[in-house]
Amino acid sequence: MPGILSAHKAEEVAGRMQPAWQGRMVLNTISIRRLWLVALVPSVLVCAQELPQPNTTPPLASIVERMQAAQSGSKPAVPYQVVRDYQLFGEKGSAPSSEVWAQVDYLPPNNKTYFIQKRVGSSRGEDVVRRILQRESELVAASQSASAINSNNYFFAYLGEATLDGNACYLLSLNPKRKEVELVRGKVWIDQRSFRIRHIEGQMARSPSWLLKKVDLKLDFADVEGAWLQTGMEAAAEVRFIGSQVLKSQTVDARIGTLVTQKRTPGVRTKDRKANSDRVPATVLMPHPL
Repeated sequence: MPGILSAHKAEEVAGRMQPAWQGRMVLNTISIRRLWLVALVPSVLVCAQELPQPNTTPPLASIVERMQAAQSGSKPAVPYQVVRDYQLFGEKGSAPSSEVWAQVDYLPPNNKTYFIQKRVGSSRGEDVVRRILQRESELVAASQSASAINSNNYFFAYLGEATLDGNACYLLSLNPKRKEVELVRGKVWIDQRSFRIRHIEGQMARSPSWLLKKVDLKLDFADVEGAWLQTGMEAAAEVRFIGSQVLKSQTVDARIGTLVTQKRTPGVRTKDRKANSDRVPATVLMPHPL
């Protein structure tokens, strides 16, 4: 009949149309797959980035153990002589009220003496420095066990990692086991390679005088010609009736391994000494020798 295709003719037409239709279906399927792949790539990358990384940080017990071993090996086996510049600042003004140069001589295994080379300004600065160095000598003579950063004196906690002067360090909290003048409540920076102490920061666990509300300490240590020594110190004290007093020191000269002649530690001078109520108790500004 006119207008009606025969069955054979319809099959022939359908046969010609089928490849084009199937081709479009294949292209559409490939495009959809490509879209899914593109969409999945960021998710795969995010998942890869979120995969847990292996923990290479030593456990706390290992850090403390290696730090203690490094401390025992840090005590110089050779004599040394250092010169420190101490500056005492009051609450007012940016210039120091007193500046003191002190020479410190060490003879192994446990003898340390000092000599005041020069003082400029108030005599209070010299009084402070003398008492600091006297106490430092006493700690060295007593093998420093009372002030050592070890598990006998402190509880430790791991705080993470930090960089100090370009050196990677482990950061631990210091919680003294006793309220002693020689101990510090704060933090310690431990070199990741040598496990030696590079920096201590905190407050004295106990104030040695009722005149002092608190004492904040910052202590720096570094290798000086093969010897691990204190290279800097800052102690800030809140003194009743006076206000804040800050003592800073830095090592300006060092001789390691040379012959050091032992000197008698000079006594505290009484000449021209006047009684005054604003004298700072020197023992509170005590550095922390290792």
